[in-house]
Amino acid sequence: MEIRNLLAVDWEQVSLIYEKGINTGNATFQTSSPSWEDWNASHLASCRVVAEKDGQLLGWAALTPVSSRCVYAGVAEVSVYVDPQQSGKGIGLILLNELVHLSETEGIWTLQAGIFPENTASLRIHEKAGFRILGIREKIGKQNGIWRDNVLLERRSKLIN
Repeated sequence: MEIRNLLAVDWEQVSLIYEKGINTGNATFQTSSPSWEDWNASHLASCRVVAEKDGQLLGWAALTPVSSRCVYAGVAEVSVYVDPQQSGKGIGLILLNELVHLSETEGIWTLQAGIFPENTASLRIHEKAGFRILGIREKIGKQNGIWRDNVLLERRSKLIN
């Protein structure tokens, strides 16, 4: 397995993995995968990676700025998606650790994640990667007409002061 930068040519496979995550009902509030143009514009160009084996993408991870305000330039939100057929193999943690490394080389001091409490695998890999639970955002959004909670996690860099 190779970990490498996510490229525009990867979008078809990245989008498919994203759609599979959406279909679980426990990965995101999003209801469909955006266009490449929209996704590309909203994510940091320097912090996006894929796991690939034999030309097949197994998962991806990327960072989104939390704000356009300059004081939050070092704060980003994490997205990690693994093809459900590849879950349980440690791919999510490998991608997340690579994203942490890339974020620190870019001067990002805080990573945050919002995860549904039912997504125990994602919670587990974030904690293994040094994230801590800040709290539960109760009824933060509706999904299919049902209020959902979100666990808010944060990882502060020990390298960026």
